[in-house]
Amino acid sequence: MNAYEKVALARASDRLMGNWYIGQIIDDFTELHGDRRYSDDGAIVGGIGFLDGMPVTCITMNRGGSIEDRIKRNFGCPSPEGYRKALRLMKQAEKFRRPVICFVGSPGAYCGIGAEERGQGQAIAENLWEMCALKTPVISVVVGEGGSGGALALSVADKILMFENAVYSVISPEGCASILYKDSAKAPEAAEALRLTAADLYRMKVADAIIPETYRTSEETARILKKRLVSELTALKKVSVPRLLASRYEKFRAIGAM
Repeated sequence: MNAYEKVALARASDRLMGNWYIGQIIDDFTELHGDRRYSDDGAIVGGIGFLDGMPVTCITMNRGGSIEDRIKRNFGCPSPEGYRKALRLMKQAEKFRRPVICFVGSPGAYCGIGAEERGQGQAIAENLWEMCALKTPVISVVVGEGGSGGALALSVADKILMFENAVYSVISPEGCASILYKDSAKAPEAAEALRLTAADLYRMKVADAIIPETYRTSEETARILKKRLVSELTALKKVSVPRLLASRYEKFRAIGAM
């Protein structure tokens, strides 16, 4: 399977996203709303619950199911208030010493005029800055299409897990082809050049682990994901805060080093 075929799988309308996995692996999940500044953004869903008895904060990008729900959630493209809500919940998790689990699956941040007027770029930048120094373990799971800074705003984490057929990239293949090749029809060629598949990113040490999707049922995949999350968080919780922050910093400084 080539890179562009993986992009198609990551974008598939019937692909199970973060909200489904939260329902499968998190007990007693309670959703929390609003950024306390402007409004609530349906493209970002966040709340608290228990992972195998461990209190956690979960945040996911949600593109919706039905066409009405997708319109309501802006097809999973978050607005500034969505990122500010996510940051509010992460700072709350830090206060109560709860680990944070983020599920990434969005083509990117909403780029409408209203979002720009309300500080889209600043909201994303604030998340990047604050997550670098968040004094609690953070794991991000790329479950679908992880696009541009809109995905990175939930991905400054101690561990980044990627589903086998997920993709993670600074730009879409179509956008890249339009800029570099002046022809969006060359998107398959651009997808190969971008090295956006889970296998590519694992080799480049951007992703720390790949979650296979070859199991018989989605429920079995969820069980494997849960087991991996419990293992990773159990280990991270044993690390002192200064060492945790230093390791996170070193992880991202090392990306791209030859």
